[in-house]
Amino acid sequence: MNIAVAQSGGPTCAINASLAGVYNQAEKLNEIEKIYGSFNGIEGIINDNLTDLSGRLKSSEDIELLIRTPSAALGSCRRKLPEYAADSSVYQVITECFRRYEIGIFFYIGGNDSMDTVAKLSRYFEENKIDIRVIGIPKTIDNDLCGTDHCPGFGSAAKYVAATVQEITRDSNVYSKPSVTIVETMGRHAGWLTAASGCMRMNGESAPHLIYLPEHTFCGKRFLSDVTDMMKRHKAVIAAVSEGVRTSDGRFAAEDYQSCKKDAFGHAYLSGIGKYLENLVSDRIGCKVRSIELNVMQRCSSHFASLTDIEEAQEIGAAAVRFGLEGKSGCMMSFRRVSSAPYRCEIVSVPAEEAANSECFFPMEWINDSGNDITADALEYLMPLIQGELNPIMKNGMPQHFIV
Repeated sequence: MNIAVAQSGGPTCAINASLAGVYNQAEKLNEIEKIYGSFNGIEGIINDNLTDLSGRLKSSEDIELLIRTPSAALGSCRRKLPEYAADSSVYQVITECFRRYEIGIFFYIGGNDSMDTVAKLSRYFEENKIDIRVIGIPKTIDNDLCGTDHCPGFGSAAKYVAATVQEITRDSNVYSKPSVTIVETMGRHAGWLTAASGCMRMNGESAPHLIYLPEHTFCGKRFLSDVTDMMKRHKAVIAAVSEGVRTSDGRFAAEDYQSCKKDAFGHAYLSGIGKYLENLVSDRIGCKVRSIELNVMQRCSSHFASLTDIEEAQEIGAAAVRFGLEGKSGCMMSFRRVSSAPYRCEIVSVPAEEAANSECFFPMEWINDSGNDITADALEYLMPLIQGELNPIMKNGMPQHFIV
């Protein structure tokens, strides 16, 4: 048979490593003839925009570059399939494309909404007795996929956040004048990335002095009190804040600073909590204050990737191929943590519906009672995921990337 693989949703530092994992594993197997890549996710299938990956990945050097390249080499999309009971036309188009290319297994690398596509497609094929399997491969920097201990892409983003906050801390401490620095990280409803800023404490750092996650109710007045208290102990106060923190009435704390625009899945575009809190501190405390929004650098920075993350991304991509050949369909590959010290995970599968359109939140028991910090248990979970470094391949003094 032939197989196809596509990437979807927000890019990460490790999504191409999963693509490489699928390709490397499939290339070794006699059961698989051609390995197709679909450009821009499921849209490539719908629009008949596929490529034979063997013509793109021509050498081991190409694969090594692919593994080290951030973002999605095949492009991405945010396309939500309708319920096929209401409109099956797009499913018929997808089926015709798969049959035309003699594709027996489709691998979709993505997050929550991508697993919705996996679940819908596999149900459609099963109910219509179409022998095409569909398997989801997880990815997201937000680490909010249900059914897995963690997601490929998160470890590298977490490492970047922690290292960047550490560098911001060094910069903030050079002056004698008291200051407050607010670091805004991604995290609409789940605070995993913001919590990862605490990893720098394992090297003896006291910062970040305050950590605020969306899972705990946020209060501007309490924030000012926390900052004032920390300023008594630290010359330069560092606060890490998730973009999606909400007030007690359920509103985003920085709602007045946001565009109110939404993406294809109806998710609001978020940002602005850093600037909101910067103005709040400036008005009420009056000290030197700045806000820093890490923005897309959290997901596109590969020069400081976690080796553990990149290796696991390849492993879970390869495992998906093996599971597919065993007859699995309608599932998402998953990490099951066996132990944290020493760190060990095994790869299993879970129904894609467990991850589709749902979110895995940062555990409340890992947030302190005041709602402004994380616990030691959180660090025990986080630390294994950021271990190791993957050296970039350099050219002309710059990291070299793979471009399809």
